[in-house]
Amino acid sequence: MDQSVADRTENRVIHDLVDRIQARRPLRAWSLIVTIYGDAVVPRGGSLWLGSLLDMMAAFSIGGGVVRTAMSRLAKDGWIERRRLGRQSYYRLSAGREREFTAAARQIYAAGPPAWDGRWTVALLPEPAGAARQAKRAEMERIGFAPFAPNVLLRPSITGEPAPQSDAFLLDALDDDRTEGRRLAATLWPLDELALRYRRFLAWFDPVLQEIGTAPPSDLGAFVVRIALTHEYRRLVLHDPALPAELLPEDWPGTIARALARSIYTRVLEPSERWLDDHAKNENGSLPPPDPGLFQRFGGIGGPTV
Repeated sequence: MDQSVADRTENRVIHDLVDRIQARRPLRAWSLIVTIYGDAVVPRGGSLWLGSLLDMMAAFSIGGGVVRTAMSRLAKDGWIERRRLGRQSYYRLSAGREREFTAAARQIYAAGPPAWDGRWTVALLPEPAGAARQAKRAEMERIGFAPFAPNVLLRPSITGEPAPQSDAFLLDALDDDRTEGRRLAATLWPLDELALRYRRFLAWFDPVLQEIGTAPPSDLGAFVVRIALTHEYRRLVLHDPALPAELLPEDWPGTIARALARSIYTRVLEPSERWLDDHAKNENGSLPPPDPGLFQRFGGIGGPTV
C-alpha cells in the first residue's frame, strides 16, 4: 500500500479516537492515566517518569497542565505514589490500587465468560432495616451480588471460585432450568442497558479493526489505539456482572465485543510495546521487558517476535 494512504488511514483512526475521548465532558484525564498505568506500565515494573506520561497524554491532545492537575488529584486520593530523583518525578500506582487493578484485570482481559454448573449463592443479610443493612447490601453488590429482596441477594456460583468472604449468611441453590435462570438474570441485572452500551462500543471500534487491518498503524498510533480500546472496554466491562454464558441472551453483544477487543489488542500490542521500549522511562532508564502475563490477556495473544 502507498505510504501516504497508510498515513491518511492512521491519521483518521487516531483523530477519531482522540476526538471521542476529548468530546467526553467532563474530560477525566485521571481515568485515562489509570488506564495507561494498569494496561501498559504495571506489566513493565509499574514506575514511569512524568515526562514519559506527558508524551503519552499529548498523543491524546491532553496538555501538561491538565496532566499535572490529574496527578495531584490521584496522589491526594491515594491512587499514586511519587518518587523524586533530583528534579525528575517518577510515579507508580499505590500498592493498594495496583492490587485493585490486578483484580479488575482478571475481568477486563478474561478469555470469556466464567464456567457455571447451575448453582446460585444466596446471601441473607441479618441486619435489621436501616443504615447497617444498606451498607452491607452495597458491599455485597460490589462483589457481584444483585438484590432479590430487601435482605436477600443472589449471584451465580462460579465454578472453581472460592466462596465470597462475607459475614452474611450464605446458602447454595441449584437451578436446572436455564430458561428460568435467564429470566431471573434479566430481572436482577440491567442487561438491556448494558447490551446497548456494548453495541455502541462495537459501532465505534469495528471500523478501527477494519482500518488498522488494511493499514497497520505506526508504533505510537498502535499505542493510542491500544489505550483508547482498553479505556473504553474497561469502562464497559467493570459494569458488567460477568454472568455465565448460560444466563445471557443468545445474541449477547458482549461476546462479540470481547472478540473484537481481542482482535484489535492482538494487532496493536507488539508495535505499542516497541514504542514503550523506545520512549518510556523510569528511574533506571528504559522500562524493563513486560511481564509474561501481558501476553496471556484475552486467553493468550502470543509474545513478541524475535
